[in-house]
Amino acid sequence: MMRLDIKARIKKIAPKQVIDLLVPLIYRANKLNTAHIYQALLKNKSGIEIGGPSGIFKHTIPVYPIISKLDGVNFSNETLWEGAINSGLNFNYFRNKKGYQYIAEATDLGLIKSNSYDFLLSSNCLEHVANPIKALEEWKRIVVPNGYILLVLPNKINNFDHRRPITSFKHLLDDFNSDVSEEDLTHLGEILELHDLSRDPPAGEYQNFKDRSLNNFKNRGLHHHIFDTDVIKEIFEFMGITLIQFDITPHDYIAIGKIQK
Repeated sequence: MMRLDIKARIKKIAPKQVIDLLVPLIYRANKLNTAHIYQALLKNKSGIEIGGPSGIFKHTIPVYPIISKLDGVNFSNETLWEGAINSGLNFNYFRNKKGYQYIAEATDLGLIKSNSYDFLLSSNCLEHVANPIKALEEWKRIVVPNGYILLVLPNKINNFDHRRPITSFKHLLDDFNSDVSEEDLTHLGEILELHDLSRDPPAGEYQNFKDRSLNNFKNRGLHHHIFDTDVIKEIFEFMGITLIQFDITPHDYIAIGKIQK
């Protein structure tokens, strides 16, 4: 459920062997200066990732190489980003390192016991969730007290959402209190009007994008909500997650916090 990655953006103009060489170089060139802070917090710990695996955790914030274990969650056996996947010990997140792949909604992780993990990762996933606070409640539940949540959310300035307004925290809270489901299409009119298809080649022409969007419950391609620094910090405070490190890149907001229970 994360944002289409660099491979998806260039696959139409380069053969696979070129992509396999080029993508790691691009990510390494963009390694975050503060990556060592995130690594120090998660080193040798066991975690879970919602959506993914994600290139950003291989190279930009390279935590995959230094953690002890990672399981994964995706909402379906077929996604726009991963293709066909199945539950089981096949979440291949880094070289020969594998964890358990769960198939479950981001807002309903009933398959997973409370306090199961030291940390949780999610890159460019929460914007695809219609009820982010409900999702975060579940994410927080499965992490131990004083564990960590590391979120990466898209910075609209340099993506196809740049014309859309920031979602207010009040709106997110209203969605939570109304128990909005993942079938919700409240923002579809705004998306169809303001989505910049010139910055989203994989979405195709307008009619193709509209048809896909109307079937969002199956494919989860929509960005329901648009985040910025203030909203992210309000979310962390509301959820009882103490913000430790916050970074802004041209494409992402990156935040890690410690869970208070």
